[in-house]
Amino acid sequence: MKHLTCLVILFILAINLQAQTYFPEKGNWSTRQPSSLGLDETRLNEAIQFAEANEYSGSRDLRIAILQGFASEPYHEILGPTKKRGGPAGVIIKDGYIVAQWGDVNRVDMTFSVTKSYLSTVAGLAVDEGLISSTQDLVGDYVWDGTFDGAHNSTIKWHHLLNQSSSWSGQLFGLYDWADRPPRRGDVDDWKSAKPAPVGTVMEYNDVRVNVLAYSLLQVWRKPLPQVLKEKIMDPIDASSTWRWYGGDEAWVNIDGLQMQSVTGGGHSGGGLFISTLDHARFGLLFLNNGKWKGEQLISESWINAVQQPSEADQSYGYMWWLNKGARKWKGVDDETIYHADGFGGNFIVVDKTNNMVVVTRWLEPNKIGEMMQKVLAAIK
Repeated sequence: MKHLTCLVILFILAINLQAQTYFPEKGNWSTRQPSSLGLDETRLNEAIQFAEANEYSGSRDLRIAILQGFASEPYHEILGPTKKRGGPAGVIIKDGYIVAQWGDVNRVDMTFSVTKSYLSTVAGLAVDEGLISSTQDLVGDYVWDGTFDGAHNSTIKWHHLLNQSSSWSGQLFGLYDWADRPPRRGDVDDWKSAKPAPVGTVMEYNDVRVNVLAYSLLQVWRKPLPQVLKEKIMDPIDASSTWRWYGGDEAWVNIDGLQMQSVTGGGHSGGGLFISTLDHARFGLLFLNNGKWKGEQLISESWINAVQQPSEADQSYGYMWWLNKGARKWKGVDDETIYHADGFGGNFIVVDKTNNMVVVTRWLEPNKIGEMMQKVLAAIK
């Protein structure tokens, strides 16, 4: 009897191990019935219906949505490509398998600030390869063209750019840091002339400063960041060939005599990553598996851990991934190990390590993501 019990236990462990090591082939992703992986299909369908019923309220013409969403910014304009979006779409991955999906999961759409999590990954690859010795290094020791000159900017570390607490001050490709997300009250001139916060003390969602990170990484890699991402991450995880990563129309830089575009970390003024739901899911699955894909460590586990560390300036934010902690913790979702990439218009990649799940949802009303995740987690038996 004991022998039989041991065999049963080993069989169950083998099944679990097999489930946890499944990775989809290129162009083909296996599905499983939710019940076979411990999920209640009825409750899962309720989560899908919720996502479909709570579409982002902004215009499907994203050029209009961007201009309306950032209307309070002085001199704001579209400086990079945009694309009309589709309707709500998403996919739920459990143990590597698709257990639910809705909408057009192959459609390529803008993804706005979810791009930041991809940009952070390129930084992690630079650390892994020794191009950046440490995130605690001063950026000015690597980028010495004046971008980090001055008493304030010279004290900025990679760490600060990655957790958006740099308060970098200046102009990049015609965009001023002070014009990005100014206070909704007060005089623009006061904001323009305000002294930047001490480095590392205030987390500000400022795309100009994020783009300074992209520009700095271009200087370090000395080749286009989309090429780095493609070679190091997207090709190895068998992503499609449909994704694109753009910068602003004027964001061209001379690197070793070659003109290269410095990409953006979002679509605030156009540009950023244009990608499908399924490619997002592959990226999320890579992070769920601690940077390993089919036995190959594409990005170090130490970097996967680093992006999940709360920053000094904001307990809800790591290295360009949001954490389910602090002020941004989702109501009714207690698991603080969950982390996620977020983008304008309700684009999300959610990594749930506890339940070995990835949830990608697109064009969901942004303030509904917590309730959406409550419904997904309620489906776990």
